[in-house]
Amino acid sequence: MQLFAEIADLRRWRATAPRPVGLVPTMGALHDGHLALVAEARRRCATVLASIFVNPMQFGPNEDLANYPRDLPGDLERLRAAGVAVVFAPTTEVFVPDDLATTVSVAGVTAPLEGVWRPGHFDGVATVVTKLFNIVQPDVAVFGQKDIQQATLVRRMVEDLDWPLRIDVVPTVRERDGLALSSRNVYLSEAARREALVLSRGLFAALTSGVLAAVPFALGREDAAAKRKKKGKKKQKPSPPPPPPCATSSAEWCGSTRRPASCPSCRRTRRRNRRCCSCCPPA
Repeated sequence: MQLFAEIADLRRWRATAPRPVGLVPTMGALHDGHLALVAEARRRCATVLASIFVNPMQFGPNEDLANYPRDLPGDLERLRAAGVAVVFAPTTEVFVPDDLATTVSVAGVTAPLEGVWRPGHFDGVATVVTKLFNIVQPDVAVFGQKDIQQATLVRRMVEDLDWPLRIDVVPTVRERDGLALSSRNVYLSEAARREALVLSRGLFAALTSGVLAAVPFALGREDAAAKRKKKGKKKQKPSPPPPPPCATSSAEWCGSTRRPASCPSCRRTRRRNRRCCSCCPPA
C-alpha cells in the first residue's frame, strides 16, 4: 500500500493506475462502517484509493475540530488489511490553504435539516469532495448512508457538473444494539449512548407503524428525457423511472455530540417489531 501526502505525487500515480479506480473519502478514525465502503469499492474496482483528511471547512466555529479523533497509524493498518492500494492523507496546508479563494455550494438539498443547524457545513463538504474528484479522477466514489444528506449533495453535484463517475451509497453499519457506527462514538458516555439509541429506534418505530411519512431523497436518478432534449435528439419516449429512494433523516444532541440519524423507507413489506433492512436498528 502506498501513502501520498502531496497532490503532485498522487497525480503521477493516478496516470498509470489500473482502472476502474474507486475512491473512499474519509476523515480517519476508521471503523467497520468505513471498511464496508472499502469492501464495496473493491467489489466494483480494480484499484481502491482511500483519503484521510479532517476537513476544517466543514466544522463550525464552536464544533469539535481540535478534538476530532485522529489515529493515522491505526487507520493505515486497517486500510492495508482491507486491501486498499493507495492512501491520500494531505495536510491542511496542502489541501485547503489559508488563501483558498474558491468554494463550492450546492443549493436546495443543503438548505434543510443539517443545513439549518450547521451553516456553511455543506459548502465545506462540497469544496473538499470537488477537490478530491478533480485530483483522483475516480470512476467510482463510495459514501455511507448514515450521512444521507451528504450523499444526496454529492450525487446532485456530480449530476449537475457532468462528472463521469458513479456514486455508490452503502447502508449504515450498526452495532448489536442498533447504534450507528461513527468516529464520534468515542465521545459518548454510557448515558449519552443510551440517549443516542432513542432517535434511531424512534425513527424506525414511527416508519414501521406508519405514524411518520418518509422524506424523499433523490439519490441521483438521471433525467434522461431532459438530457435528450438538451442534445436535440429525438428518441422514443422512455419508460417511467422508478420512484426515488426515501428516508427519514434527523439529528440529536447526545451530551456535547451532535449525531445525525437516518432510516431508509424500504419498499418491501414491513412487520411490526422487525427490521425492514440490514441498515435499520433493531426494534
